[in-house]
Amino acid sequence: MASVGRGLTSPLLTINFILAVVGACLAGWALNRNFDCAMRVGEGCVGNGITSVFLPLALIACVVTIAAKFAGTHHLRVWRTDSLAAAAATALIALLLTFLALGVAIKEIKVGGYRPKRLKALEAIIIILGFFEILYTMSLHAGVLGDKYGPTYA
Repeated sequence: MASVGRGLTSPLLTINFILAVVGACLAGWALNRNFDCAMRVGEGCVGNGITSVFLPLALIACVVTIAAKFAGTHHLRVWRTDSLAAAAATALIALLLTFLALGVAIKEIKVGGYRPKRLKALEAIIIILGFFEILYTMSLHAGVLGDKYGPTYA
C-alpha cells in the first residue's frame, strides 16, 4: 500500500511544477516590461500600483516552488524518510511564499484598473498554484503517518 502516497503526490508535483514554470515566465515577462517602462518616459507600465509589489513576490514564489519540486522529485525517486523531511520542509516554504503572493494577487484584483491579459493570467496561476501547493504539501505531510501513506525504513 505504499504506492498510495506516491500515486497522489506524483500528479500534484507535476501540476505544481508546470504551473510554477508558467508563472515564473509570466512574472519574468511583466517584471522585465516594468523595468523597461521605468527606464523610458512616456510608455505605459504593466498593471496598477500593487503590481510593483506583486511581480517580485510572484517570481520568488514560483522559483522557490520549482526548487521544492526538485526536492520532491528526489523524494519520489528514493522514497525514504530522510528525503521526505527535505521535501516536506521545502514544500512548506514554497507554500508560505505562494500564499504571500496569493494575498497580494487578490489585493491587486480588488484594486482593479487596467491590467493586460498576461498579468491577469499570472494572477489566476498564482491563485491556482496556491490551491495545488497546499494539496501537495498535505500529501507530503501525510507521509509521517506511516507506511500506508509514506516511506518507512524496512
